[in-house]
Amino acid sequence: MKTKSNGWAGALCAAFCLLIGVLAAQPVSAEPLEAFVVDKPIEWSAEREFLTREYAELHYGKDTATIVPQAVVLHWTAGPTWESAYYTFYPAARADGTVNVSSQFLVDRDGTVYRLLPETTLARHVIGYNWCAIGVENVGGEGGAEDLTDAQVTANVRLIRALHEKYPTIQYVFGHYQQTAARASGLYIEQVEGYHSIKSDPGPSFMGAVRGQLSGEGLTFYPE
Repeated sequence: MKTKSNGWAGALCAAFCLLIGVLAAQPVSAEPLEAFVVDKPIEWSAEREFLTREYAELHYGKDTATIVPQAVVLHWTAGPTWESAYYTFYPAARADGTVNVSSQFLVDRDGTVYRLLPETTLARHVIGYNWCAIGVENVGGEGGAEDLTDAQVTANVRLIRALHEKYPTIQYVFGHYQQTAARASGLYIEQVEGYHSIKSDPGPSFMGAVRGQLSGEGLTFYPE
């Protein structure tokens, strides 16, 4: 015979299980960028703005130096330190006179996140998508080695969550090597015929780890 206390225990257990299910279904709350990002701006000058606008006009038909973020693209630096990447990105121009390569964010191997440019500033980091994509460079990948760290995975997930909350227009996340697959997004624009590159960064292992932690959060990834 079922006792009254056993009935209460069953009801409480059912209620607890329901509560756990509801909590598990809630979206993960994102920290604001200011809570963990270190501002380390690269040079932004009249020259860099002019060259950025020139690049955007040539490649996208847009006279702009700003973006409305719609995607986040993950990279590796192919170098050993954040300083080597930072000082590569710092000058306004490349040797050929075009705007220098850069990204909005740089993640060190210990997970420290540096903001190099405002998120809505156009940075040159991925052919066809710079007009709408935030770039995140991760220190590592020398010689093509897939050696990015667990701390960098955690930092990228944290950063992407914060960016997605701040900019609901962001719908896509992909690795640099997935730039062709990402054309399915409809975001790709390139007006210069034959201008393309083949990339391997940041590698499928890193992208798989990031994707696994952001599954179900309203972002589109591309399968391997």
